[in-house]
Amino acid sequence: MPNSPVNGSNIPASLPPLIVMGVSGSGKSTIGTALGAAFGFEFIDGDDLHPRANKEKMAAGHPLNDEDRAPWLEIIAERIGAELADGHPIVVACSSLKRKYRDQLVAHAPSTVFVHLTGERAVISERQSHRVHEYMPNSLLDSQFTTLEPLQSDERGIAVDLTMTPTEIVDFVRAALGALSPTVQ
Repeated sequence: MPNSPVNGSNIPASLPPLIVMGVSGSGKSTIGTALGAAFGFEFIDGDDLHPRANKEKMAAGHPLNDEDRAPWLEIIAERIGAELADGHPIVVACSSLKRKYRDQLVAHAPSTVFVHLTGERAVISERQSHRVHEYMPNSLLDSQFTTLEPLQSDERGIAVDLTMTPTEIVDFVRAALGALSPTVQ
């Protein structure tokens, strides 16, 4: 899987669904919206699909555990698969912090590509200090970094430096997708 773009701007004729992943405050919604607009895909913020109990738990300052996340991840996976089956790949913002979460997310659409927004904790913490999230307090950032398992070489993913501008990130992802072998589409 490419971790950097290659020269040229060729994009596969049939683009895969994209999941923009990373810790809270990394810019998933911003970049997901930009990628959706650039590729003509619907953008869905995975946070909107959390069950109420998950939102309440996080709002109280408690990180979610695997049991809390499993039904939420299945909702997202089913949505990605259904949209792709209808010929409409989508872009979803979802933290996707653990490998097993990512495996569950691609179960219904194995062609899905993860766009991992990577960056230093200090940069993300600074960004978070300037925003208010409905139910994700800044105090949970450490738990997000502790939980994060970076993309592995056998996963379909693109690591992207979150300090690039949204336009630069879209261009980077466009080039990386263009470099994907048609045999893995």
